Amino acid sequence: MTLPSSLIATALLAAVQGAVAAPMTLDDYLALNGPQATVQIAYGPAPSQYAQLFRPSGTGPFPVVVLVHGGCWTVQFGGIKQMRNVANALSSQGIAVWNVEYRRVDEEGGGYPGTYQDMHAAMDSLQSHAGQYQLDTSRILAMGHSAGGQLVQWIAGRSELPKSSPLYREHLLPIKNIISLGGLADLRHEATLIQSSCERDIAQLAGSASLERPDIYSDTNAADLMPNASRTVLITGELDTISPPRVAHDYAAKAMQAGDHAEVLILPGASHYDEIAATSPAWKLILPVIRQMLGLQSERQ
Repeated sequence: MTLPSSLIATALLAAVQGAVAAPMTLDDYLALNGPQATVQIAYGPAPSQYAQLFRPSGTGPFPVVVLVHGGCWTVQFGGIKQMRNVANALSSQGIAVWNVEYRRVDEEGGGYPGTYQDMHAAMDSLQSHAGQYQLDTSRILAMGHSAGGQLVQWIAGRSELPKSSPLYREHLLPIKNIISLGGLADLRHEATLIQSSCERDIAQLAGSASLERPDIYSDTNAADLMPNASRTVLITGELDTISPPRVAHDYAAKAMQAGDHAEVLILPGASHYDEIAATSPAWKLILPVIRQMLGLQSERQ
């Protein structure tokens, strides 16, 4: 299944009009930055356990985008700072942004189960601060890039976690609108690609098997936590070599076969990094999708 024809037409029109620039490189991505957040809120005691709120000016309640950075699950390839460019762009559209930092595999407590527990805690913190900052959690989507795409796709499936898992929670903030930008969410079937693209072993992301937990994918693999009543839009650069378009199409097919809603948008001439840069021509194709999923039909100037 693909995006509505109007969005496909927008993408094609952008390409015809020469909107596609030279694809961004890793160095271009690492140079991304943006204004400071409205407030930074810790959700745990570790240095990486915090979120940055970008609150629009004016009176809410504001729709919310939960933003989760990538970086191959490691501190080596940037993180929350690079996401500030997109957070600022969304805030200027009247959309509040909850920009999440988390413990990665090379930080104490990161990997399994810590990284996933951080996602739980960050969402709990968002819910507890929603009233104070006039955030409308009934209009919410989670958008993640690369490794962050895996994490937001996992967030969509939290309601399907087995009760035997240490990650199981009875009460959760439901987030069923998901945008995965070059995400690597299917840990079970993309282990070889994750190793070649990110040099990550699956045990770092999913833990080790035990008698109590024989299947390490049962509570970590987003593709195993379906159906979950989510709508996932998988957006990938045409030239993305970290998470090629095939990955998006394969995941969408599995989601639809399970009974969930999934769509794919391939960004013409874009790399893995154009996907998360508000300065990229690709952003003009992504922003309408975000607004539509939040119920904001017309684009603000």
